[in-house]
Amino acid sequence: MITFTLNGENVSSRAEPMDRLLDVLRGEFGLHGPKEGCGEGECGACACLIDGELHNSCITPAGAVQGHSVVTLDGFRQTPQYRLLEETFAEAGAVQCGFCTPGMTMAAQAILSKNPHPDKDTIREAISGNLCRCTGYNMIIDAISLAAERGHGLW
Repeated sequence: MITFTLNGENVSSRAEPMDRLLDVLRGEFGLHGPKEGCGEGECGACACLIDGELHNSCITPAGAVQGHSVVTLDGFRQTPQYRLLEETFAEAGAVQCGFCTPGMTMAAQAILSKNPHPDKDTIREAISGNLCRCTGYNMIIDAISLAAERGHGLW
């Protein structure tokens, strides 16, 4: 039995320790924020936060979250930080197909929670593990910069 906190709730899973966390999140818990992209930890579509750190759930064994806190986009959507990021992503034109958006949003939260006022180079590095084929990175960087400017006290 793997026990951990998922989006603020204590949960248990009967998953095998080496099962992919992505499969557990989507299959067992019915969460759809993390998406199957490359399946190799290269695209970031499956990103979640584990104890506040960005991780690709497609390459994270379920057993690695024993006793830890996992936040997916599904849980993050309930926060004021998410609402601000949603607003700034839309305003900056940083959303098109939406496939990369969950991972980009979680990467934005990860960097802003550590550095509420990052410069554009820091943001670029923070999202470097996430692929976007539609929007391009400049609009996403602009969106995160806007969130940093407006997010006084949120991070």
